Amino acid sequence: MSDLMKSSLFHSHQHLCHAEILTPAEVKARIEVAVLNFLRILNSPTSPAISDLPLIQRNSKNSRVSRALLTDESSIFLSHSFTTRSLMKPSSAKAFVRVWKVMEMCYQLLMKEKRVTQRELFYKLLCDSPEYFASQLEVNRSIQDVVALLRCSRHSLGIMASSRGLVVGRLMIQEPNKEVVDCSMCGSSGYAITGDLSLLEKMSIRSDARYIIVVEKHAIFQRLAEDRIFNQIPSILITGKGYPDIATRFLLHRLSRAFPHLPIFALVDWNPAGLAVLGTFKFGSIGMGLEASKYACNVKWLGVRGNDLQLIPEESYVPLKPRDLQIAKSLMSCDMLQDSYREELAVMVQSGKRAEIEALYVNGYDFLGKYIARKIVQADYI
Repeated sequence: MSDLMKSSLFHSHQHLCHAEILTPAEVKARIEVAVLNFLRILNSPTSPAISDLPLIQRNSKNSRVSRALLTDESSIFLSHSFTTRSLMKPSSAKAFVRVWKVMEMCYQLLMKEKRVTQRELFYKLLCDSPEYFASQLEVNRSIQDVVALLRCSRHSLGIMASSRGLVVGRLMIQEPNKEVVDCSMCGSSGYAITGDLSLLEKMSIRSDARYIIVVEKHAIFQRLAEDRIFNQIPSILITGKGYPDIATRFLLHRLSRAFPHLPIFALVDWNPAGLAVLGTFKFGSIGMGLEASKYACNVKWLGVRGNDLQLIPEESYVPLKPRDLQIAKSLMSCDMLQDSYREELAVMVQSGKRAEIEALYVNGYDFLGKYIARKIVQADYI
């Protein structure tokens, strides 16, 4: 491993396990250094490491939790364990080449001052190198390999987030040189969150809200927006329509920085997947551990939780599926999961059932707003 470290494309800062936000010029310089070092090693008769790319491991064994000293905010970060993409191993030879192909494409994008989504990049690579890129997953993994190699964010590489997130409520947004958008007037559809992280960072935001509520499900978001719950509970509602994309997480983090006094609550299904969605907003994801701290927020679990099950009739419960148990096992293995969350998860698994937010409607279609308000007033969240 020591030889591997010495022969890295970059010969310093191997201990820094985070991705930086860089300018296009800085990213191009890092790619150029990578290529020059590759050529230098290629011409060296004594170095056997030309075929290896050392990358930070992106798995649970190499993940840790960083906890802030003065706040409750925590985020995932990756430790110093390395893996390799090797040209000499049949199992990773194509992955080795894919890293260079993606870097080449990103360099071209930066030269042309263009940005693409991961999906657009997939089709471009599929046309140029079909023997190496057969699926979107291979492109996504290769992008993360480049992030791990160059230690820069994917946005810095010219890759935009493909956003499906929405926001509604007591929030005024103004993009540069655009009209002010009042998100309370966007109806049940909400305001579509752009995938351009630079634009999300530059936009002006104002709010008189007292809370931010993260809603797991699009249908629940629409109902709450239609009921204009943000008038009864002065709040901003945001949804990623399930597992959140980067842009939705980025905007939530931007809101938490702009309005640090606003508590953030999550409304998710009482099942392992709902807890995983909450955890992604709260800690980040292991796959993006190098960038996780840029999107993590101090989110509190408002509901649905175990002490709410008395509000749901027995016939509304749904049996846990094998996929649910798989997610639960993965969550239980994570050091980041706090004890109160583990206890909730254990009850789910032991009961063998799950409950959806919609099941609360058995108490009336206007019950959900009252439920949220009561839990906030009573500080019934963890």
